[in-house]
Amino acid sequence: MSGNGNAAATAEEDTPKMRVIRVGTRKSQLARIQTDSVVATLKALYPGLQFEIIAMSTTGDKILDTALSKIGEKSLFTKELEHALERNEVDLVVHSLKDLPTVLPPGFTIGAVCKRESPYDAVVFHPKFVGKTLETLPEKSVVGTSSLRRAAQLQRKFPHLEFRNIRGNLNTRLRKLDELQEFSAIILAAAGLQRMGWQNRVGQGALGVEVRAKDQDILDLVGVLHDPETLLRCIAERSFLRHLEGGCSVPVAVHTAIKDGQLYLTGGVWSLNGAETMQDTMQTTIHVPVQHEDGPEDDPQLVGITARNIPRQPQLAAENLGISLATLLLNKGAKNILDVARQLNEAH
Repeated sequence: MSGNGNAAATAEEDTPKMRVIRVGTRKSQLARIQTDSVVATLKALYPGLQFEIIAMSTTGDKILDTALSKIGEKSLFTKELEHALERNEVDLVVHSLKDLPTVLPPGFTIGAVCKRESPYDAVVFHPKFVGKTLETLPEKSVVGTSSLRRAAQLQRKFPHLEFRNIRGNLNTRLRKLDELQEFSAIILAAAGLQRMGWQNRVGQGALGVEVRAKDQDILDLVGVLHDPETLLRCIAERSFLRHLEGGCSVPVAVHTAIKDGQLYLTGGVWSLNGAETMQDTMQTTIHVPVQHEDGPEDDPQLVGITARNIPRQPQLAAENLGISLATLLLNKGAKNILDVARQLNEAH
């Protein structure tokens, strides 16, 4: 008996253990849904690996009584996750790409940009206003949003409405809309509503996977998740925002499209009340590569993104397009609009 027991124990010890990849995420339901979708894809690609999801709260999740634009912290929804990455408590982190600053802390990189869902905003109305539009809402109706950009754009188009800050995850904001009488409507990201299965109520749209910049094993692991078209669009957008120094504290918007070998980039800035605006569009010829072409051998990080399996030339073209459009707007006077917006935001 004892001999058979020892043999079984030895056989168990000799069985190779599956490698466990630890994936960091925020605790919100939407964050978990997004992370689950990335992990499901990785599991299908790497059936010999196990994945463990580690959820945690971030500064942005804890401070809910202050507008995002007034907290003054660029890494509101990422800092705690990056600390876990730095301490080797997780191997990779799934973010909404819009939450990642255009300049990442040293030692980190975005190792994958997943295929983008809808980049658009959605209006969700209080039940008593179902069937209305923003244009037909009563005078002085209050619309909730946590974004200065959304508020400035909509205030310009719908001056009869009032815009007020609303914080919390999607569940919390929808509950505030439905149960309180404060808001006639709220503005949310369409992609978030779709991922939660709430289409009936209707990055943005893109997910990014952050990893340690020198962890080549994990970079190779997640690199297969890159969607080439979304990657190039996001490089152009992040380049534009970085050059403008756009963030939560100023109303800046950017949109991209790829059609017939052309990458189109539209960007704009607004005053806080939407009265002043400056917008323009530029384009560049771009070859959208297949995912598995050989990429650059040197450090290819652009606007915080590493994509070694994507050729360098289209990445550089996308980055240069963002810089060119930002430079054009700055030369036209965008800096003054942004400076005034920052000052007014800090003063209120």
